[in-house]
Amino acid sequence: MTQMVQIFLLGMSLGGVYALMAAGLTIVFGVMRIVNIAHAAFMFIAAYITYFLFQSFGVDPILSILVTMPVMYLLGVVVYRLVFARIADSSRFAELTVLLTFSLALVIEGLLGAMFTNIYRSTNPRYATDAILFGNFYLPEGQFYATLISLALLGGLWLFLRTTRTGYAIRAAMQNRTAAQVVGVDVSRISTIAFGLGMAMAGASGSLSSFLFTFFPGKHWEWVAILLSLIVLGGMGSLLGSLVGAFALAVSAAYVSYFYGPTWSPITFFLALFLILMFRPRGLFGKPMEA
Repeated sequence: MTQMVQIFLLGMSLGGVYALMAAGLTIVFGVMRIVNIAHAAFMFIAAYITYFLFQSFGVDPILSILVTMPVMYLLGVVVYRLVFARIADSSRFAELTVLLTFSLALVIEGLLGAMFTNIYRSTNPRYATDAILFGNFYLPEGQFYATLISLALLGGLWLFLRTTRTGYAIRAAMQNRTAAQVVGVDVSRISTIAFGLGMAMAGASGSLSSFLFTFFPGKHWEWVAILLSLIVLGGMGSLLGSLVGAFALAVSAAYVSYFYGPTWSPITFFLALFLILMFRPRGLFGKPMEA
């Protein structure tokens, strides 16, 4: 029984980071219906920025969030205006975004490979290998800090969406983009801000991932199915759903890793994605599919 509780705690300690990863992808899809295949690649940009700051200037990976979030926000604004804004009114916008983001992912992978080569890298602050002990249980210190910060950022995002005029507009666009435009919401501006926020969340999760996981430019493809499974389980466009889905799958993957070995852990996400799309395409908190 003690071992089962310990595995649960380990899964929960990663769930917050997964939720932060999924939150950015959920906002981008909810407002603009962009299926962002390049989200993990943008996370890796932030991870490499964090790695550079850590190696060159000794900046703590957690503090580097203060750099990666605004940098990735600005990058997101530029990318949206240059790539997506011009096709926003296309009848095949969703399909085009899959191809465009796939291309972006390839470009980012090539640029990162040319700059940093394909060597596995990670930041190694002191807390990355320490543990917090309490009774018969322990928590990896790095995962604990990362989850606390992720939940704090998600809480800040929730407050922003609930208490600001821009947040109201983003939520309106997520619920019904056309109706929001009819009542006076500048959908183009809101879409730009929302894409920037999604990239800012990717920046924060990339910084936190830099000491939780090893990375190299091509590894972002391994995260695509994981991120999609997180938001599909909760419901495409649902922030609450992405949070619940992240914790549920993180804990499930921890148990699979314990019983069958870490090699089988990723299949938790792939199988979940397959089953959800087969039996409940709208996810746990998603809106019913329209005819």
